[in-house]
Amino acid sequence: MHESTSLLRRVRGGDETALTRAYDEYAPGIYRYAYRLTGHRATAQDVVSDTFRRLLAALRNGGGPTDHLSAWLYRVAHNLVVDGFRRQPEDAPVPLQNAPEIPVPSRAEGRMEHEEAVSAARAALAKLTPLQQQVIALRFLEGLSIRETAEITGKTEGAIKALQHRGTNSLRRILEDDDVEA
Repeated sequence: MHESTSLLRRVRGGDETALTRAYDEYAPGIYRYAYRLTGHRATAQDVVSDTFRRLLAALRNGGGPTDHLSAWLYRVAHNLVVDGFRRQPEDAPVPLQNAPEIPVPSRAEGRMEHEEAVSAARAALAKLTPLQQQVIALRFLEGLSIRETAEITGKTEGAIKALQHRGTNSLRRILEDDDVEA
């Protein structure tokens, strides 16, 4: 039996050790994913917390993931992020902060250029459709495969390839229009 299948089976059985292991294994990636989409550390932490709270509630009610734990968790996290953006006023600015994993150049001007490039990339990403944002974040920021991204989004692999193609082309155009090097 595949290890992730075994973990899912144990999680569904209410094994506390398996639940802890699932949290340890998936929480960091979900945090990075939520942070990259929102730009807020506290919001990303809330998304992780709410995602696992929803997992526990679903399991208590006889629901939850049946095939792919990671896909289910990322889908819930994505829905929480999208719901959070829907509740924001339309003119609320999207924060453009540096992701914690990105090394900052040592020179002051290099750091400023780096921060400007990250801000431009975040602003460009925010102009994509929510599904394109999700695919770009999962594929390029989280490094997931097309198959894994398809499982998480509930789309076919062909649809993921098309969304990725359209999303990267749109990002390129947006960055070029904003006179930023891609």
